[in-house]
Amino acid sequence: MGLLTLAALLKQHGISVSYLDCLDRFHPKAVQPGSVARHGRGPYLKTRIIKPPCLADVPRHFSRYGIKPHWVREDIQTFPEPDLILITSLMTYWYMGVQEVIAIVKQIFPDVPIILGGIYAGLCREHALRYSGAHEVVAGPAEKILLPLVEKYTGFCVNPMFEAEDLDTYPYPAFDLQSIIDYVPVLTSRGCPFNCAYCASNRLNPKQMRRSPMSVVEEIKYWSNTYGVKDFVIYDDAFLVNAENHALPILEKIIAENVKVRFHTPNAVHVRGITRQTADLMFRAGFKTLRLGLETTEFGYRKEIDNKVSAHEFSRAAVCLKQAGFSKNQLGAYLLVGLPGQTLKSIESSIWTVKKSGMTPVPAYYSPIPHTALWEKAVAASRYDLESDPIFTNNAICPCQPEPFSWEKISHIKSLAAV
Repeated sequence: MGLLTLAALLKQHGISVSYLDCLDRFHPKAVQPGSVARHGRGPYLKTRIIKPPCLADVPRHFSRYGIKPHWVREDIQTFPEPDLILITSLMTYWYMGVQEVIAIVKQIFPDVPIILGGIYAGLCREHALRYSGAHEVVAGPAEKILLPLVEKYTGFCVNPMFEAEDLDTYPYPAFDLQSIIDYVPVLTSRGCPFNCAYCASNRLNPKQMRRSPMSVVEEIKYWSNTYGVKDFVIYDDAFLVNAENHALPILEKIIAENVKVRFHTPNAVHVRGITRQTADLMFRAGFKTLRLGLETTEFGYRKEIDNKVSAHEFSRAAVCLKQAGFSKNQLGAYLLVGLPGQTLKSIESSIWTVKKSGMTPVPAYYSPIPHTALWEKAVAASRYDLESDPIFTNNAICPCQPEPFSWEKISHIKSLAAV
C-alpha cells in the first residue's frame, strides 16, 4: 500500500510509472484453482526452496511466496527503461526476496538507481545498506522526501501538489495498477498513541495523522462505484482511538449514505474502543471480519507488554459485540504466542478465556522486532543470535523458545484454539 501511494503521488506530478507486484496472486502464470477465497482472500503462490543452513534445526520446509524469479525477469523486460526504481519490503525475515529482486533488476537495468523502502528497510536499515544491493535505503515514511529523491537522481523538479503531513491532500493509492482489484486496503489514519513493547508502529510511523471522516467515505465510495469493489480492509493501528471524532463519524456516514460494502480488520482494533455504540455502528456499517488486539488474558502481566486493555474492558467488548449481532465466527481475538518467558499454561489459559467469552481465539506467533522495548528480552531468550541475521526473527520458527522447535506444541495450541 505504501508503494502504491508513492506511485499515485508520482502520477499526480506527471511522472510515468510502471509497476510490478511480486506477490501478485492474479499473475497470468500464477493463477491456481481456488486462488480466490471468500471476501477476496486467497493463497499466494508458494515454491519450496533450499532451506538456509542456519535453520537446519527447524523441521519445516522453507519456501518462497510470490511469483517465480524468471517471471519477474520476463515482466521487467517488458517495461521501458526507467530513470529510477523504487522497491518496497515487507517482513524483516523476508529480506532474501528483496535481494533476489534487486539482483534481477540490476542485471536488466544496471545503470538505474534503486531506492529501497518498506518495513525491512525501516527496521533493519544497516543490514539493508550492507546486503540488499540498493543504492539508497529509506527508513520511515517516504512521502516528504519522494520528490527531492526524484530530483536528486533524475534532475526532474516539480513543486509538490500535496502536503506530506495532511493525508487529505494525498491521491488515492494507485490500486488501478494491479492486475485485479479484489479488495481495497484503507488507512484512515497513521501511527498509534500506544507504545506496546512488541510493536514497531511508532518506529515505522512516528507521527500520528488522521484523515477527515468525509475523505475516507469518499474513497470507499470511489472504489466501490468505479471498480465494483465490495471488500475493504481497515489497516489502521488505532481506528477506534478517539472514536467519537473519527471512527463513529465514518461509520455513521457510511450507514446514512447506504454504502453497501463489507469491512474487515485483520490488523485488529483496540478492545478499549468497543462500546455498545461502536459495536452497533460497526455491525450496521457492514463489518464482517472483526479481529481484536487482545494479546493475552494474563492481565496482571500486561504492564510488561502494553496497557491498552483491562479484563473488564475485554468482557464489556465481548458483550457489546454479541448484542450488536456479531456471531462467534466473525469475532476473533489475537493472542500472542512465543513471547520471551511465556509458558504454555498461560497460552492455554488465554485461549480458554477467549472461548468462554464467545469469541474465537486466534494465535498470533510472536516475531521479535528490532528497536522495540521487548527486543532485548527476545535476544536474551532466543536460541538464535537474533542480532546477527533478521532471518532468525521469523515467527514461523518460534525463535524465542529456548528449546528446539516443537510441532507437538504448535499442534496442541492450534487444536485448543480450533472452534
